[in-house]
Amino acid sequence: MSLARIKHEEYEDFRRFLEDACGILLGENKHYLVQSRLGRLVSTGGVGSLGDLVGRLRREPAGGPLREQVIEAMTTNETFWFRDNHPFAILSNQILPDLAQRKQRTPTIWSAACSTGQEPYSISITVQDYLAKNPGAFSDVRITATDISPAVLAEARTGYYDAMAVARGLPAEVRSRYFQRDTAHWEERWRLREDVRNRVRFTQGNLLASYSSLGRFDVIFCRNVLIYFSTESKVDILKRMCASLNPGGYLLLGASEAITQYSNEFDMVRCNPGVVYQKK
Repeated sequence: MSLARIKHEEYEDFRRFLEDACGILLGENKHYLVQSRLGRLVSTGGVGSLGDLVGRLRREPAGGPLREQVIEAMTTNETFWFRDNHPFAILSNQILPDLAQRKQRTPTIWSAACSTGQEPYSISITVQDYLAKNPGAFSDVRITATDISPAVLAEARTGYYDAMAVARGLPAEVRSRYFQRDTAHWEERWRLREDVRNRVRFTQGNLLASYSSLGRFDVIFCRNVLIYFSTESKVDILKRMCASLNPGGYLLLGASEAITQYSNEFDMVRCNPGVVYQKK
């Protein structure tokens, strides 16, 4: 499928399908992105055009293999360890001590759009370090990690990361304490310690779908995700995330994201650096 063959009507139809299916709001002039990410899928799948592809997608039920392939191709899975650093410092220095003071014995944390697992595992490492300094603060900490892509979740569950992934944001001393090199594999790769892995439960989830099966949370990480959604979807997601938080629960967003115009159900807490939103 070449860029020249993507007609305006086909592109607009694909934009609507993608937003309906997973909430991603594709820009008006991202033809090149569609071509680069779906070109191989279309050429090897016997599809004549983007319009033909959208027709097949609309006939396929939710969760069908073609739908999953397209959503997988169009989803941005950019992630690395301890991204921006300060959210994890806020978790360790402010949120966890507050939950301990409130006698919350089994705090629950949700990492939304977790990709290949670096964020929820960074959270688990932060929790592990906190418990080492504050033994008995909690009886357990449970972390739920969700993503729309089955492929990235399958990768995350293994806890294995190659040299390039490990190098992205992971301090050497953290690697030495929490990772073991896999000497049996032909390429350099590392595996996260079992006790840190076991704290995280990975499950498939679409942020446009119901959250009721996930339970309730004391902390939600939804970082660098809302930027891909429409205003209407942002309002809906934040409303339902607020409903999923326990009283006084915390929401952490990406550095470039704010909720002022989308929700009035949170108080903004300045942490220097960074901010966190606390349910009113």
